[in-house]
Amino acid sequence: MKKLKDSFLEALEQLWFHRLRTFLTLLGMIFGVGAVIAMVSVGEGAEKEALQLIESMGLRNVLVEEKAIYGERLRDVRKHSVGLSLQDVRASMETLPFALNYSAEKKIEVYALFSRNADSDSEVLGVTPSLNELGSLEVERGRWLTDDDNRYYRQVVVIGTAVANQLFPRGNAIGQTIKVNHLWLEVVGVLKSKNLSKDNFQGVQLSGENNRIYMPLETALKRFEFRDMASEIDAFRVELSPGVSPQAAAKNLAHLLDRRHGQEQDYNIVVPAELLNQHEQTQRIFNIIMSCVAGISLLVGGIGIMNIMLATVLERTNEIGLLRAIGATEKNVRDQFIIESVTIAGIGGLLGIVLGFSLAAVISTFAGWPVAWSLNAVVVAVLFCTATGLIFGIYPAIKASQLDPITALQHD
Repeated sequence: MKKLKDSFLEALEQLWFHRLRTFLTLLGMIFGVGAVIAMVSVGEGAEKEALQLIESMGLRNVLVEEKAIYGERLRDVRKHSVGLSLQDVRASMETLPFALNYSAEKKIEVYALFSRNADSDSEVLGVTPSLNELGSLEVERGRWLTDDDNRYYRQVVVIGTAVANQLFPRGNAIGQTIKVNHLWLEVVGVLKSKNLSKDNFQGVQLSGENNRIYMPLETALKRFEFRDMASEIDAFRVELSPGVSPQAAAKNLAHLLDRRHGQEQDYNIVVPAELLNQHEQTQRIFNIIMSCVAGISLLVGGIGIMNIMLATVLERTNEIGLLRAIGATEKNVRDQFIIESVTIAGIGGLLGIVLGFSLAAVISTFAGWPVAWSLNAVVVAVLFCTATGLIFGIYPAIKASQLDPITALQHD
């Protein structure tokens, strides 16, 4: 162990003696490892956020949304289809054996929304109580909507964190009242913030729960007016049984809705599992490209290490001859040069880790991309870096160890 420590200290001394050349050699390793760390950090962050976004839609759910149709085209469609309705939901639950649960929602057209302290431009939705389960909503204070709230048309709401801070900046929102259009409603719950940085995923608009107000669906349908020819509901989602393919379930659901809607395509079906697969495929391509870039940087760094070690062998030929003359074996010389090569790569790896984390932080700040620090990424990067130093240092080490001592001492 002491011998290894002495060899390492000697290697550091040699590298410090030629510090400018050493630094230029390190650049390839630094950028290679930095690229790996930054790539994995951004990739891990994107993966974590994608899972959060998918969770807000429900990985085991299939979503059905009303398609935006206007004017004469809407009049033609309404001759065959009344649009999305609660009857569609009930038919899906009764007909499709894989349907476990459902939730439905209707957006209210708001022209006035305020409390006694402030006003707001938040979205207001009428929803079924089951949305908290299917949409992964968590209540931070108070309670969520109940079946009785829905059944008895109670004038209660659950609001997002941003809405609570906006309408009730002075204190607790629970028990306070807000007015939506003509109707006063009591706040019974405040949602827990999910802190998502995006409001859409793979082109699909997400909920944005922090800036939303939820009331019982039946209350919304009974107490508010909607435009002519509007669908009874804007969207619904169906929870699938375990083991059922979301893609196959979506096809069956589409077949049912086509028959109920007179073959009019006045709805869209979104499969969150498919969106996740698309994201993973895109992320995989991104990782492959970045891995190639990082690999090329490491290769260039390895060639630089080999170059500097060959130059070092040439410069230290007399020293090698002297070492051999006083009893150093070929193995001693070979080990010393390999340790120097691995030391260069190791230092480059450590500096590359710092660069990688810095790059990831800069990307997160200016591009708005999420990042997640990964210990595995650091370990893999250091191992690859060390392996590169070892592989590219073997040939110069062997060449140094095989020098003839007499010829080396006579080298000018």
